[in-house]
Amino acid sequence: MVTYGQVAALVGAPRSARAVGGAMRHCPEDVPWHRVVNAQGRISRRRRDAGMLTQRIRLEQEGVPLRRGRVVLERFRWEG
Repeated sequence: MVTYGQVAALVGAPRSARAVGGAMRHCPEDVPWHRVVNAQGRISRRRRDAGMLTQRIRLEQEGVPLRRGRVVLERFRWEG
């Protein structure tokens, strides 16, 4: 699990978390987009609710539970 802010920092633009979110809309289907959450561990809002549901289902299928709508980042965050 990684946050939008972590991805932004990794590409050298630490203040561009929103831009990462925008770019994620256009990534190929084989990119594990569902593993990116916001800084609070929540699934970010989307124009279509179906995308949010798909992300939750994919995470749960991988064994990542959501508690009160949040991923426990202390346990699941990638520290690459």
